[in-house]
Amino acid sequence: MNSDVSSTRKFDPGLGIHFDPQGFQFTYDADVFGPPNAELRRLDAIRASLQDPQCSGPDPVYAIAMGVGRSEHEAELKRRILLYGVVAYAKGRLGNGPVRSQGHIHAVAPHCGWSTPELVEIWEGKAIVYLQKVVADDPEYCVAIEAGPGDLVVIPPSWAHCIINADQEREMVFGAFCDREYAFVYDEVRRRGGLAWFAKYGSDNKIEWIPNPAYSTSTLTVRSARKYPEFRLNGERAIYEQFAIDPDRLQWVSEPAIYEKLWENFQP
Repeated sequence: MNSDVSSTRKFDPGLGIHFDPQGFQFTYDADVFGPPNAELRRLDAIRASLQDPQCSGPDPVYAIAMGVGRSEHEAELKRRILLYGVVAYAKGRLGNGPVRSQGHIHAVAPHCGWSTPELVEIWEGKAIVYLQKVVADDPEYCVAIEAGPGDLVVIPPSWAHCIINADQEREMVFGAFCDREYAFVYDEVRRRGGLAWFAKYGSDNKIEWIPNPAYSTSTLTVRSARKYPEFRLNGERAIYEQFAIDPDRLQWVSEPAIYEKLWENFQP
């Protein structure tokens, strides 16, 4: 893990949402809406994407609260077909690997005809966002992006991806803007027993990367999170605050055709 990525940096996401690791649920301030009970993703649900499908580990693996925000913005989010969600990952390990999500691709949203992008913002802990351009024998381009509190990662349309808790000693929490008609496609990833690269802990407890033999030889780029000036994002301000100030700035999440030319050669 990049030593520049600190899991203890202070970051204010601009929302009164709090994760309780004991109850593995979220609570909300009075002016914030959200589901009363988070959806809990169990270990059995993600085994098909893991290097060791029979491993043991924390269960539930992560908690998801989709459709959160300040009450004053609820109607505007719906009008723009945008959805904000927050996800918390358990600490610990899945076998000899880190706690992580399933690998998936975003389904095509009926309203726009695109596999929609996602904008991820790390709130707490250390994360790695792993992405590959396609799920095929040659995945074309694979990248693992290391991110800490306040860092952003743009997940492009149609790219397969998973998100990893890169610190086994503490929980990891992130928020994300996505399309309101979101859905996930898992079939091809599961058929290949996961994505093209697996993260595991080495003898020094540092994360190493192991290629999945179900794919042809591929290379993996590991790097830190970057800024995204091409999307007019302000790296010094939480993404929810950016939406509150200028909702048009995030409209590309549910209308990716706004940046159609940019996506052609985009690298996260």
